Amino acid sequence: MMAQLELITDRMDEGESTIDRARAGDRTAYGELVRRFRPAIYSVLLTWLHDPAEADDVAQEVFLHSMRKIGQLRDARCFRAWLRQIAVRLALNRLNRRRPVSSLNHARQALLPGSGEGPLDEIVRAEEQGKVHEGLSRLKPLDRAMLEAFYLRSRSLREMSEEFDVPLGTVKRRLHTARQRLRQLLELEEAAQE
Repeated sequence: MMAQLELITDRMDEGESTIDRARAGDRTAYGELVRRFRPAIYSVLLTWLHDPAEADDVAQEVFLHSMRKIGQLRDARCFRAWLRQIAVRLALNRLNRRRPVSSLNHARQALLPGSGEGPLDEIVRAEEQGKVHEGLSRLKPLDRAMLEAFYLRSRSLREMSEEFDVPLGTVKRRLHTARQRLRQLLELEEAAQE
């Protein structure tokens, strides 16, 4: 047991010294950090962006940005969370620059189960789902990401807290706010059609 604790402590110290060397301008140390953290950052970005090529591009931006700003990192133990925060922020920026998707994504449509009711009920449900997905595409990226994570990807609140790197209470508040914004958007759309 003690040997395992010593091994974990040694690895943490090794990681912190690598970060300290990178902060001092050692490019080899920074390259080691990129190799160590790139898979996790890519995974976070892929979750947000849903496009492997775009996630790869943004991952490069994350490491370039963090290399320029690593001097601002106060505590080496916070490097992982700091890097993840940069990744999420750059992913949100990229999502904000995208054009809204106007058609229903077939992958999302496949996730939505039919109720087994009659054909007319399924047509009405599909139309309502189409309106919801259309409304989702017009929400801000953070609101859309919160709703998609909870309702389409069935993430728990704790999983979302880890994914978005925010406290559980913040996840609940953001989810509530996103639901309200979607409801308002759908009500306005319905009123405009009448």
